[in-house]
Amino acid sequence: MARGTVIVYFAGTRYDGRAGTDRHVTDALSALAPVLFVDPPSSALTRLLHPEVADTRREPELRAVHANLWRLSPRVLPGAERPGMHHLTWALMRRRVRRAAAELGQAITGVIVTVPGDLLGTAPGARTLYYATDDLVAGAELLGLPRRRLEAAEADHLARADAVAVVSPVLRDRFAGLGRDAAFVPNGCAPAAFADLDAAPWPADLPRFDRPVAGFVGNINGRIDLDMLDGVADAGHPLVLVGKHQDTCDPDRFARLTGRPDVHWVGHKAFAELPSYLRVLDVGLTPYAPDGFNRASFPLKTLEYLAAGRGVVATGLPATAWLREDPEGAALIRSAADAEAFVKAAEEELATPRTPGLQDRRRRFAERHAWERRARSLIDILGVAQ
Repeated sequence: MARGTVIVYFAGTRYDGRAGTDRHVTDALSALAPVLFVDPPSSALTRLLHPEVADTRREPELRAVHANLWRLSPRVLPGAERPGMHHLTWALMRRRVRRAAAELGQAITGVIVTVPGDLLGTAPGARTLYYATDDLVAGAELLGLPRRRLEAAEADHLARADAVAVVSPVLRDRFAGLGRDAAFVPNGCAPAAFADLDAAPWPADLPRFDRPVAGFVGNINGRIDLDMLDGVADAGHPLVLVGKHQDTCDPDRFARLTGRPDVHWVGHKAFAELPSYLRVLDVGLTPYAPDGFNRASFPLKTLEYLAAGRGVVATGLPATAWLREDPEGAALIRSAADAEAFVKAAEEELATPRTPGLQDRRRRFAERHAWERRARSLIDILGVAQ
């Protein structure tokens, strides 16, 4: 095999998991340069605790996704995140990545790290980029990791990385306060995935509705403000929920919400299935609670709703405010600070006719935030010649 070069991307989520920032940005990066996507590590116990990764454990540790993208699923010792063991885990991952690159006949020229691990030194001499896709310190409880460890990892990344990029204005400002400038590379969307949305088949697990429908697409966890969803349902509007329910979202309250006759929860759906479910919606909801973790986030769903030509009502997070700084964004995204305002905004958006012209405006705005543009920015920041 002719020797080439590769960019290593250490992801916080599995490539075949929910299609979030890691999956989308590496797919876009691989159109520009060869990429090795590195899953979070797993052990023999992982598949017992998390059955959804069992298939990954049965596949080869290193395999090709397509001609310009490979996936590595590092296998490590049990107890990978326990105090003390985590240092060994990162050392095993660094070594396994170097071996994988050698097996592929690729020299590592760039390393992108999104996780709180000692991975920047994976390939001595390679350019390194810390890409903060969430405020990991603020999310310590949600992630189930020690806050002090996350603080130490963040400080190490900021001190050692050749470059730093962040997905939100809040992270950019916080890192500036810590003495490190960071490039702002927000999340994006995949407009092409929703280009034929209205020709997508109607989902078999949803009825035909006789009035406009509001909906939410994404993980249903402690980040979501259930008061906002309850309020939309209380107002008598059909509500569709697409996503996995996690225990951090109050199970009893969620059961009461989904027990309503006009609330339809369909569970997790693969990204390829989303056009069918977004076709059903007239308005997409981004009802994030305004805590520290969410304030530093940049929800993908807001742009995905627009890429689908749907209306949007979003919590007034800094990411929402940034999108609304664009006059076109302000005209297309309704923002609300609390549950009462959120429900009012949802009712106003549901009453807005979904005309072809309005759908086209939404899609054109989303196209300006395509993942391809984000990937090009990351390549430029990383400073790897292509």
